[in-house]
Order: sequence, then C-alpha cells, then structure tokens
Amino acid sequence: MTQFYRFGCTGLLKGIAATAIKVLFCLLQLLAFGCTSLQETSKYDFTKGTYTVRAKGEPTVRAYVDIEEDTIAIYPLRDTKEGQVAEPDSATSVLTETPTVLAPGMMPVYTFSNSSFDVDVLTIPFTYRPPTSGFPQQLNTNFQGAVYLGGRRDIFRVRYKRAPVQHYHRKITHFGYSLGIFTGVGASTINEFVTQGAIGYEYEGMVWLNGIAGIVGVNNITLGLAVGLDHLFDRNRHDWIYQHKPWIGLAFGLNLN
Repeated sequence: MTQFYRFGCTGLLKGIAATAIKVLFCLLQLLAFGCTSLQETSKYDFTKGTYTVRAKGEPTVRAYVDIEEDTIAIYPLRDTKEGQVAEPDSATSVLTETPTVLAPGMMPVYTFSNSSFDVDVLTIPFTYRPPTSGFPQQLNTNFQGAVYLGGRRDIFRVRYKRAPVQHYHRKITHFGYSLGIFTGVGASTINEFVTQGAIGYEYEGMVWLNGIAGIVGVNNITLGLAVGLDHLFDRNRHDWIYQHKPWIGLAFGLNLN
C-alpha cells in the first residue's frame, strides 16, 4: 500500500509539473506572437523622445528628438522650474531622408542614446552544465522560460551614405545592451544517473531557475548569455547532482515594456 501511494504521488507530481510547463510554454508563444509589433517599436525603432545627442565637432546635448515621416528634428532641452523643456522653434539640426546638398567632404554622423528599465520574457533553449559528482559536462535542450528585469541602454547611429546620383541616403543602425536578473521555471530529466542511484525511474522534473543575464541587440537581432542556478521542486532534490549548481545558457528575449 505504501509503495502504491509513493508511486501514485510521484505520478501526480509528474503530471502537475508537465501541465504547468505546457501552460507556461503556451503563454510564452502567445506573448511572442501578440507582442511582436510592441517589441519592434520599443527596442528596434528610432522613435521620438528624449536622448543624449552626440555629433562630430558639436557639444553633447540632452535633447528632445521629434520624428515626423522622413524628418528628424533635434530640440535641445533647457532647465526650468517645471523641468526640462524645449522651445518650439529651437531645432539645431534637421536630418532628412535624402538630402541633396552636404558640405564638401562632410558625412555627418549623429549618435542618439537613452537608458530605460527593461522587462523581458526570456527563453533559454540551450544550457551548459559543467562536470560534477563524476558526471561529465552536458549540453541540455530542456525548456526554460523566465521573466527578466534589468537596466537597458539603446544607441541609434544616424549617418549618411552618398549615392551615385549625388544624393545622400540616411541609414539608422541600432545597438542595445542590458544587464539584469531573471527568475522562472523549466524542466530537467531526473533519473538514476543524476541522482547517484537514489531512484530507479526517469521523469521530467520541474525546476525553479534564478540568475543573471546580459542581453545584446543589434538592429532586430537579440541574443543573451545567462548564468543561473536550478532548484528541483520535488523530494528528489536532495539527491539531484545539479541542485543549486551553476549553468550557462543561451537566451533569447522578448521585450514587454
């Protein structure tokens, strides 16, 4: 009776863990498809707002950048009692899409940067586990999903490239980086080998993962490196050789803010 109860509880835990993981995976898929336009606007598109502006031969300024169709207007900010404001007619530079005239030999390059708070959903498809307890290193492909919080900096570089017809075409390049913490859930294969013979069966255990991650984005490509620890939820956690052991993973992010 005791043995039947033990295996019955084990089966129940396995079912709950598998269901929870499937639900989270479906949620992440919905977020990925539902937030695509939000992701592109908030991370990759150069939108109107307040930036630190740098240009060759000009002083660095804090400015409001207004973007209307193919025109970028830069309005330096000044301090007032109500905060920083920009005068309506104080634009120092207006960057059009295809200017026909530039000073001889001049190809101006402007850099716009700003900082923000980053909220992401991370998926970690690959994790590397160093050797431990006589077990060799592993490259795991189990599902891992987490919520990420961190500080982010985005940099937009605006430059002009001369065309054969004497026009100049504007090109905008985006680079962003972020560093923060994450927490989430995942799955890991639990069997006699990773429990040092403590159990005689195999199942997918539900784990709680925590750690730090760095994310880098160039235009619309976003990749990250995560370092984390796993905590197995069930009773076999005391025998699991990877309990609270560090791993390194490749992360993909989906911006939510």
